[in-house]
Amino acid sequence: MVSEDNVIEDSASVEDDFDGDDYDYDDGGDYYDDDYGDAGDDDDDYGLVEDDDVDDPGAMVSRRPKLGYTVLQEADIKQRQEDDISKVSTVLSLSQVEATILLRHYNWNVNEVHDEWFSDEERVRKSVGLFERPVVDVSDASEFTCGICFDLLPCDNFASASCGHPFCRECWQGYICTSINDGPGCLLLRCPEPSCKAAVGPDMIDKLAPCEEKEKYSQFLLRSYIEDNREAKWCPAPGCENAVNFAVGGGDFDVTCLCSYRFCWNCTVEAHRPVDCETVTKWMLKNSVDGENVNWILHNSKTCPKCKRPIEKNQGCMHMTCTPPCSYEFCWLCLRAWSSHGLATGGFYSCNVYEAEMQKGNVDAEMRREMAKNSFEKYTHYYERWASNQSSREKALEDLNRMESENMEKLCNVQCTTMSQLKCITEAWLQIVECRRVLKWTYAYGYDLPEHEKTKTQFFEYLQGEAEAGLERLHRCAEKELDKYVTADGPLSDFDDFRTKLTGLTSVTKTYFENLVRALENGLEDVNSTACNKIVSPRSPASPRSPTGRNGKGRGSRGKESPRAGGSPKNVDDTSK
Repeated sequence: MVSEDNVIEDSASVEDDFDGDDYDYDDGGDYYDDDYGDAGDDDDDYGLVEDDDVDDPGAMVSRRPKLGYTVLQEADIKQRQEDDISKVSTVLSLSQVEATILLRHYNWNVNEVHDEWFSDEERVRKSVGLFERPVVDVSDASEFTCGICFDLLPCDNFASASCGHPFCRECWQGYICTSINDGPGCLLLRCPEPSCKAAVGPDMIDKLAPCEEKEKYSQFLLRSYIEDNREAKWCPAPGCENAVNFAVGGGDFDVTCLCSYRFCWNCTVEAHRPVDCETVTKWMLKNSVDGENVNWILHNSKTCPKCKRPIEKNQGCMHMTCTPPCSYEFCWLCLRAWSSHGLATGGFYSCNVYEAEMQKGNVDAEMRREMAKNSFEKYTHYYERWASNQSSREKALEDLNRMESENMEKLCNVQCTTMSQLKCITEAWLQIVECRRVLKWTYAYGYDLPEHEKTKTQFFEYLQGEAEAGLERLHRCAEKELDKYVTADGPLSDFDDFRTKLTGLTSVTKTYFENLVRALENGLEDVNSTACNKIVSPRSPASPRSPTGRNGKGRGSRGKESPRAGGSPKNVDDTSK
């Protein structure tokens, strides 16, 4: 087995590989460079906890940045909404109801409300529906005829908005309840009078709506504060009611909710850094079932020349018969009527017509079908690995939670150690979880790489292969090798050696992923093509994913093998026979 000293030296070796003259990277550095946001140096380590944070249960899954965004719970949202209403009410000398209507109309933008109001108050009142005085004076009447049900009722059975148009309470209630049950459009409710644009505010809802509808209206009003706000979005995790207020322009859109769900604030898909949102959107669209069904049909079936229904060939004979009521008989190869086939066309299992067309280059449909098949196979290759890393990440999260809730205390007792000495185990699992996420999205990145950019593709596959191989070694060590220390009957003498080894593997894996992420965020543009040619030598028998051409003796390798992504490399945790 390679010693732990070699593990630590390998970590330094990896840094030498990427910090030398052959590459255009800065020395050292964190996982993400300084071009992304002003969240401070504490946030550059791609979301994992530092050593000092491991004892904090709230930071076990993901360390939350201290700047750049704020997670808002329901009470926080209500407080901010009330503060904005009070601010507008005070500055413009309006009632709370009028301030609420104004803010809702201008998407809760306080500054825009102030600017528009002081620019042209009359125009704003007219567009929003805030009347300074009623347009209908009914103060002297003792009874009215409702404009909806046409009943003559006493004045105390009537209500009106700021315009003064009187309608009976029963009709108002029906009008309001119907609007609320129709959805958030009730927040823009106007007077029932067809020619009137007076706004119906929360005071009318509180006065006339039943309790159930009042609660719905309050929820619509609360949610509008987030949904109409350009700087806030709801957490997309199922069942989470939190929102995230983001400092637009920060650059790094990855945020972590209080529910521990990490997502991209820009596109609300799960966190996918270092892959950009456009690539993720195209990848998720590609993953849609309908799109891939079409691809499968294209390369596994042909359409009947008569009825145009797709047909899958399930026997060896070229004589095809479409299902009733069509029942058309045709040749699978040339798609012409079978009645024209026989000895003249080459026999039962052959078709000279098809072969002749192939020689002339006229079989465009076949070429398109072959291209669709190749495209589908490429997609399948990347999708399987994308999905596999997603499954591995979910399993790693389960293992992390089980380790924290069940095995850590047991390990302390069995190995006669302290929790502080077991930080390396938690750190390793956190590293695995995060690296699985990054690795998953690199397959979406790889699928989107243009095929003609061979140099970029080779360098990407090299970095991805190195990172993946390092991650597999770390995952195996944390998952398999740790188990014997947990289930042991007593303390084992080599437990300290295991902790040193696990720490070294964690450091090596982190370095690999730092290099991978840095390269992808730079669009692989800073890679020197000469360096790439050195990495993947044409004379090397290895594939781009397994660049063994250096034979472990390249610059900075110090005579040791660097991690590989394929073949049968000598891993740092292999046991000598």
